[in-house]
Amino acid sequence: MGAQTQVAEKQSAGSTMGVFERYLTVWVFLCIVAGIALGQFLPALFQAIARLELARVNLPVGLLIWVMIIPMLVKVDFSAIHEMRQQMRGIGVTLFVNWLVKPFSMALLGWLFIRQLFAPWLPAEQIDSYIAGLILLAAAPCTAMVFVWSRLTGGHPLFTLTQVALNDSIMLFAFAPLVALLLGLSAITVPWDTLITSVVLYIVVPVILAQLWRRRLLAAGQAAFDAAMAKIGPWSISALLATLVLLFAFQGEAILRQPLIIALLAVPILIQVFFNSALAYWLNRALGVKHEVACPSALIGASNFFELAVAAAISLFGLNSGAALATVVGVLIEVPVMLLVVRVVNNTKSWYEQGQIARG
Repeated sequence: MGAQTQVAEKQSAGSTMGVFERYLTVWVFLCIVAGIALGQFLPALFQAIARLELARVNLPVGLLIWVMIIPMLVKVDFSAIHEMRQQMRGIGVTLFVNWLVKPFSMALLGWLFIRQLFAPWLPAEQIDSYIAGLILLAAAPCTAMVFVWSRLTGGHPLFTLTQVALNDSIMLFAFAPLVALLLGLSAITVPWDTLITSVVLYIVVPVILAQLWRRRLLAAGQAAFDAAMAKIGPWSISALLATLVLLFAFQGEAILRQPLIIALLAVPILIQVFFNSALAYWLNRALGVKHEVACPSALIGASNFFELAVAAAISLFGLNSGAALATVVGVLIEVPVMLLVVRVVNNTKSWYEQGQIARG
């Protein structure tokens, strides 16, 4: 227990906001501009990139996505799962929100806003694809940035590590059936073989490779592991930004025709983040969970593994699909919105603890 706690604390301590993470929204915006401009000026180049496919997987994008996901998964210690008995109430709240509330509430919000309220302002042929992208975004609980959010709220490091490991374990088996169910409820058909291929390529294989890499690094000692993490840390964000340039190079024409699309897609994403974080925070308070656990629980419950969502959207629907664009909007607003949630839970600590005292 002591050694496990020390490892968790080291990971949490190292999860500070670097330049890339702190200004991620700025970099994403610049990638939007660069991608649209490059797509307009060099259309032949990006058409050639789009043709580099094998079994419906775009090879350059697939490589970038592995570079994006694997460094994050190296940080995850699946052996921490056995420690979850120490924080069962917080774990239970997070699992409830992540797997039983967030995906279904997003499917409902997608139907309400995209298919009903905003439909007149959106291209009719992309409605289903937009909803699919939103569902993919909500069905993948956050893995990497959670360590940053937890650190900024003084969250319990072992709880954060355990919850991330547990969510990743569940995702291996639940992501595909959950996505298939919600897409089916939304009357969107996706072939099972394509969905399973996406899960294998972007969850199973990266998890295996990352854990083998993790074991090899730890065999050389904790100092070697920490040094490697510091070195490969920027890889994920860099690969994400390069992927976004490609996405917006293909999406540019549609965005220039209807720039309102991004703002409309942001509405259900914003609502689900605020709703799910508030729900998790309130449930933890009602159950008497400590504030240092409630904070990361609320943040994990609200944030998304947007790298996986982008990967799955591209694999299932293509680079120039509405689904890919919807997941990219999630990237665009993730950091500023989550920083706002961090500020709220930090500023309401006295309110949170007064409720516990009153019940005591």
